[in-house]
Amino acid sequence: MKLNDLIKSVDCEKVVGNTDKEISAICQDSRQVAADALFVAVCGYSIDGHEYIQSAIEKGATAIVLQKMPDDVKDGVAYIKVKDSAETLGRLASAWYGNPSSKLKLVGVTGTNGKTTIATVLYKMHREFGHKVGLLSTVCNYVDERAVPATHTTPDPISLNKLLSEMVDAECTYAFMEVSSHAADQKRIGGLKFVGGIFTNITRDHLDYHKTFDNYIKAKKSFFDSLPADAFALTNADDRNGSVMIQNSKALKKTYSIRSMADFRAKVVEDSFFGMLLNIDGREVSTQFVGRFNASNLLAVYSACVLLGNTPEDTLVALSKMTPVNGRFETIRGVQSGVCAIVDYAHTPDALENVIATINEVKSENADLITVVGCGGNRDKGKRPIMAKSAVANSDKVVITSDNPRNEEPMDIINDMLAGLTDEEQRNVIVNADRE
Repeated sequence: MKLNDLIKSVDCEKVVGNTDKEISAICQDSRQVAADALFVAVCGYSIDGHEYIQSAIEKGATAIVLQKMPDDVKDGVAYIKVKDSAETLGRLASAWYGNPSSKLKLVGVTGTNGKTTIATVLYKMHREFGHKVGLLSTVCNYVDERAVPATHTTPDPISLNKLLSEMVDAECTYAFMEVSSHAADQKRIGGLKFVGGIFTNITRDHLDYHKTFDNYIKAKKSFFDSLPADAFALTNADDRNGSVMIQNSKALKKTYSIRSMADFRAKVVEDSFFGMLLNIDGREVSTQFVGRFNASNLLAVYSACVLLGNTPEDTLVALSKMTPVNGRFETIRGVQSGVCAIVDYAHTPDALENVIATINEVKSENADLITVVGCGGNRDKGKRPIMAKSAVANSDKVVITSDNPRNEEPMDIINDMLAGLTDEEQRNVIVNADRE
C-alpha cells in the first residue's frame, strides 16, 4: 500500500519527506522491522518507541510515525508527526487491513469480572444461531472454528486487525471481544467500529497500572464514550458505576439487572451445583451455570442477543444449551462420592468473594470448603491481603500458594497475602509455594 494512501486515515500535524512510496508492513516493535516498513513510535507505559527510531531505520524502515520530531532527519525516510501515535497506530492498522471491523458486527465487553464468560457465551450463542463468528478473549481467540492462541486480553492493534481481517476472510458476520482497561487506555481499540458495548461491573483491579480507581473507571468509560450513535451501550444497573459508564455515550443506552428495575431483568428461581433456573423478562429458562454472578452474566448475554436482533424465544432456547467456560466456575466431580472441585479464574477480591459465597450457598450444610488461592506477580499488591482475608473468613480451610509470579519471588507474594491475616487466622492456613 502507498504511504500517502495509508495516512489519509489519520490526522497529520506535520509531514517531512516523500510519502509517495510503497510500504511493506506496519510495525510498532523495532525488532520486527524489515525493508520498506512503516515504524510507529508509541509512547508506552514502560517503553518509549521514539528511543528505537534509529534502530528501525537501520533495519530498513522508510517511514516513521511519531509524536516528537527528531533533531536530525534521515534522507529517504518520511516522518509523519501526529498528536497521539498510540491512537494513530490503531487507525493505520485498521486501514492497512481494509477496515475489517466495519465488515463485522463487532461487540466489545468490558468490566473487571465476567468479560470472558459473556464474550465466549455470545460467541457460542451466535454459532448456535447458525452464524460464522469470531472471538477475541483472554482464554483463546477464534476465527470461526479455528483456535488462535491468546497472549493478551486485548491484542495490540496490528495483531487485532489482522485477526479481524482473517474473520472477514472466513466469512464471519459477528465478532465478540473482551476490551481490557489497558487496551482502552493504550488506544489499542483505536480505529475499530463497534456495533455494541457491554459493561459488566467494576471493582478493584489493575491499580498497579492505573494508580487510582478513578483512572481505572475513566479507562473503562472511554470505550463507551467512543461508541457511535448507531451502536448500543448495555450496562449493569446493579453496579454503582453502571450509569456513569454510559452517561456520555452517543449510543443507544440500555440496562440490565438481577436486583432492580432495568430494561432487561432476571431473577434466580433455583440454584444448585448442577445449574440455575432463571426467570428472564417473565420467561423461565434452565441453565447449566451456577451462582448469582453468572445470572448477571447470562442476563447480559440475553440482552445483547436481543439488541442484536435475535428473538427472546430463540435466545432462551440457545441459552439453555450453553455450558460454562473453562476455568470459570468449572466443576470437576471427584471419584469419591461427595467430593467436588471448582476451578475459577477469580483474581480480584470481589470475584473471589462471589465464587466462595456461591459455593457456600449451594453446598450441603455439613460439607467443608477448602479454598486454594494465590495472587499474580507484578500486579496490584494492595489486593493480596484483601483476597487472603476474604478466603479465610468464608472457608473452612485455606491453602495459600503461588499463582503466576512473573518477576517476583513466590514467597514475597505469599507473605503479602499473609500480612492481611491475624495470627489466629494464619493457624487455619496452609502455605505451599510449590504448585507442582
